[in-house]
Amino acid sequence: MADKSRTERPHVSSDTVATVLKRIIAENGREHVRGYVLAILCLAVVAGTTGFTAWIMESVVNEAFANKRADLVALICGSIFIAFVLRGFATYYQAVILSKIGNNIVARYQRRLYSHLMALSVGYFNESRSAYLAAQISQNVTGIRDVLNMTVTSVARDFLTLVALIGVMISKDWLLTLIVFVVAPPLLIGLRYVSRRLRSATRESVELNSHVLGAMQETIQGIAIVKAFTMEAQLKAKVEGIIDRAESRSNRIARLTERTAPMTETFAGAAIAGVLAYAAYRSIYGGVLPGAFFSFVAALLMAYDPAKRLARLQVSLERAVVNARMIYEVLDLKPRQADRPDARPLVVSDATITFRGVRFGYSENEAILKGVSFTAEGGRTTALVGPSGAGKSTVINLIPRFYDPEEGEILIDGQDIAHVTKQSLRNAIAYVSQQPYLFEGTIRDNIRYGRPDATDAEIEEAARHAYAHDFILAQPLGYDTPVGENGVTLSGGQRQRLSIARALVRGAPILLLDEATSALDTESEQAVQKALDEAMSGRTVVVIAHRLSTIVRADKIIVMQGGTVAEEGTHEALASRENGLYARLNSLQAPAAGSTGK
Repeated sequence: MADKSRTERPHVSSDTVATVLKRIIAENGREHVRGYVLAILCLAVVAGTTGFTAWIMESVVNEAFANKRADLVALICGSIFIAFVLRGFATYYQAVILSKIGNNIVARYQRRLYSHLMALSVGYFNESRSAYLAAQISQNVTGIRDVLNMTVTSVARDFLTLVALIGVMISKDWLLTLIVFVVAPPLLIGLRYVSRRLRSATRESVELNSHVLGAMQETIQGIAIVKAFTMEAQLKAKVEGIIDRAESRSNRIARLTERTAPMTETFAGAAIAGVLAYAAYRSIYGGVLPGAFFSFVAALLMAYDPAKRLARLQVSLERAVVNARMIYEVLDLKPRQADRPDARPLVVSDATITFRGVRFGYSENEAILKGVSFTAEGGRTTALVGPSGAGKSTVINLIPRFYDPEEGEILIDGQDIAHVTKQSLRNAIAYVSQQPYLFEGTIRDNIRYGRPDATDAEIEEAARHAYAHDFILAQPLGYDTPVGENGVTLSGGQRQRLSIARALVRGAPILLLDEATSALDTESEQAVQKALDEAMSGRTVVVIAHRLSTIVRADKIIVMQGGTVAEEGTHEALASRENGLYARLNSLQAPAAGSTGK
């Protein structure tokens, strides 16, 4: 029996900054330890040269100006020049190193996210808006890089610089240094309060911005429908409402983030005012040389920027960690359809498919299939027909294990597909959907997706059997013609024949056809039906059809109603059955279906 929770649901994380930081370091630290060590050494040079610049100010003032020591001027100026040159090169190299590491981390997590998303079930994507998911990932993936880079630069540059400058300040006047730090505790308490409030506001802002990008992407993808139904005003009002909420949330984040400015400026003003008052008193009444004071003030002013960045670090980290958490919420989703420990590769002989008492619903309170049992014989065509909502597409979705049944078994050549590997199962299946999907690339690329190792000759042979070769050659670049986004440059019939060619080149023994001609005009349907007849030859085929004229030659027809098998048999047998569901459907579609079969 399948897990009742058949789709993955993200868990909203409440991990602390320290927990997320620990995880990020554990996942990335070893890979980039050498680069981070080099960056930290460069940042240490930056910190040391900054402290040296403040420290030497005493010699500049006392020796060059007060004592007029001309012999020391060249030495002092040269040392300052060398310090700035070292600082410049160290700043350059640490920035390049951290950028390379950050870009690599972003690329690694993008690859990891894509690989993980491919492992999640179809149900997850059916429940998640693809545009919103793509927008959320694109916004948040840089959060992990920012957490690491901010941590490294804050610790190695700002903290070391601050330590060096505080050392200078203490060496010049410990009492002045004590005055500076008297007002520090109230500042830290205020920043902690701001960071807590910022956490929830940042998450809401990310989600709202994802909705904005998602809505725009959906509008672009469905622009033909938007124009056809004059939906511009409705969608504009909807998107503008989301944008207004996102703007309001962003403004709140700005107010919270910038609230640190008056706190830190007040702290700096109080500290500098106190220092100046004390230093002026000593100079006026004590006759102390101004060199130490100038050196102290230089260190204090230089310490202001790193101190301010460190004070804002928790606030900035909160924003980056929110982004990182939302990426981890996706990465931490456990695939519900992982291969079982006893899973073995599927061994296909004649590809007979058997349903035994299969029950399934897309949610716990909704039963779509209610004990479905039938057999699709190997090498033959089995058609599924019935009214909308009868469960036909659900049957198709269960065969490649897009979902798992709640009860019952699905067997291929006597092997329960729940106990075979998904890779081997899906390698044995070719699938043609009602709405063919083409990917970015050329026509040749899209056919080759059916089997990556297919040769150009095999691709062209598949296209001939799919009755696509002639229209492909008529394209500007033949098989190397780009198809545009989802094949927008091709007609519906052409796209469908390319999807059939993709299925043919796969060479799979089982072919699933989900209403492959229902959306086509009569001329296109005839061309696609010829291609389907080629594709169906010699394979086990399960086909859904609304137009009974397309499946009158099927070896077996399964008639479904209300999630159960109502009838089964050949077209002739079912069409002649009085008061039968198939006979009624057949009569509604006469004369096409009826005349073909009699």
